[in-house]
Parts: sequence; C-alpha cells; structure tokens
Amino acid sequence: MKFLFAKFDKIGVPLLAGAAAALFILQAKYQLRKRVRPAAERYFENGSVALAALPTLRFALLPAMYAAAKWSNKNGVGLLQHPGIPKWLKYTAGFILLDYSNYLWHVLLHKWPLLWRFHNVHHIDMDLDLSTAWRFHIGENVASVPYRSLAVALSGVPAPLVVFYEIVFEGCTAFHHSNLKLPFWFERRLCNFIVTPRMHGIHHSIVARETNSNYSVVLSCWDRLHQTLRLNIPQQSITIGVPSYRSPADQSPKHLFLMPFEKPRPWQLPNGEVPAREELPGREHLLP
Repeated sequence: MKFLFAKFDKIGVPLLAGAAAALFILQAKYQLRKRVRPAAERYFENGSVALAALPTLRFALLPAMYAAAKWSNKNGVGLLQHPGIPKWLKYTAGFILLDYSNYLWHVLLHKWPLLWRFHNVHHIDMDLDLSTAWRFHIGENVASVPYRSLAVALSGVPAPLVVFYEIVFEGCTAFHHSNLKLPFWFERRLCNFIVTPRMHGIHHSIVARETNSNYSVVLSCWDRLHQTLRLNIPQQSITIGVPSYRSPADQSPKHLFLMPFEKPRPWQLPNGEVPAREELPGREHLLP
C-alpha cells in the first residue's frame, strides 16, 4: 500500500494550510454568527480531538482509498472501468461519484445509531467555525476507511483522482464549517453549486429537522436531488449544537473521547423541551 503522496504532501497540504489560515483570519473579521463560548477553550478542545483523528486521514484513509483505486484500475472493476470511456469523462464522472458517496456516508452517520455516537462528537460543538471542521472523533475516521475505500473500488475512479478529490474535500469541509460571512447576494448564488457556511450552519442547528438536512459535502446538488435541502433559516435564529449537550463540561477532551461509549442522551434540552421552529415557506431559498 502506497503511503507517500508527493502531490498531496507538497502541493495539497500547503494549499490547505494556506486556505485554513485565510479562513481563520477572514472569519474573525467577517463573523457570520456570534460566539457563545470562549474561543481559546474551544480551540483547545477541538484541537485535542483533531490531534488524534487527523493522522488517520493521512496514514489510513488516503492510502486505503488509493490502494482501492489502483486495484480497481488494474483489475477492470468498477463503473468507470469500461475501456470505451474517455479519460476526461472518467475524471469528471469519478469526481461526481466520489462526492455522491460522501453524501450517502454523511446520511449514514446520522441515521445509523452506532455511527451517530461518534459523529455526535462533531455536532455537540456549541459554536461553528473552522476548528469544527477538524473536530471528528478518531472512531468516525477509522469507520470511514472501509466505506470510502469500497466506494472508490466500486466506482472504478482513476487513482490520481482520489488524491485530487481528497484535497478538494478537505478544503470544502474547512470552508463550509467556517464562520465566514460572505456577501449575501454572492452566497445565495454560490450555494446553488457548492455547500456554503450559511447552508451548513443550518445542518448544525439544535432543531432536529434542520440537523437532518444539508448533508452534502462539496456539491450541493445531492440535497436537492434527495429533497434534504433546507436554506430558509436565518443564521441569527440558529442555536448551534445538540440540545442535550449544553454544558461546557460536555466539551472537555476527556468527555469527547469517551462520549461514543456512553448512553446517548435524548434529543431534548436539559429542561426536557424539544427544540422546534415554525416551518417557513420556501425551503430552497437562502435567508441571511
């Protein structure tokens, strides 16, 4: 299994680091949602989770997906392995298939209780910004290895595309988790094509109906296709997080690591109230 990816390490990583630095500065200057917790505390908590989880992406997930692609390419397995398919179409269709498989994976993370235990570590963050983009439990990242590798093999995508898509995937994840306030006119158009901060902010709402929407990662078309798109929630009306985890004590690194192995709490506030919101018309129309 190949572990060295020169283009990813020498080109992709610096690009992602530069994008992260730019987003970090911009989200501080142009803030979309008001913070509810001290930034330093959150950066420590989210950084602790990321420190354990991020290496699995580089040293387990990427090599596994690349190996799956090489195997499918060598053995002619997968949807795109027909010899008559031109190279440009393989790369275009391959990108689309990879992105669709990640939409389905995200839905699975929410719908399968076992996976939700791990993914919930990401969702109980009470603010949403760039650091949340790396706050994934190591167990979730490990679980993604067989799923995403199988998706690569069944799709039959070219092996180099796996590396390119992963760079785009990580960059878009950082972008739409950021607390960057884009010009509304621009974001209203942009979310027709890719996932944006306002769109993904709705996905992190404590209202269950809103959390169970906007699963797309790069291309936003999958939510439109599956009718899971929801844009009609004003950002300042959103409370970020999960209702049953509203205490700062829930955010400690120790609790975040152990949380998947505890009994899940019901989707309700500490006072027993279930967060709700009156359904507004025009689900596909972005609101400020």
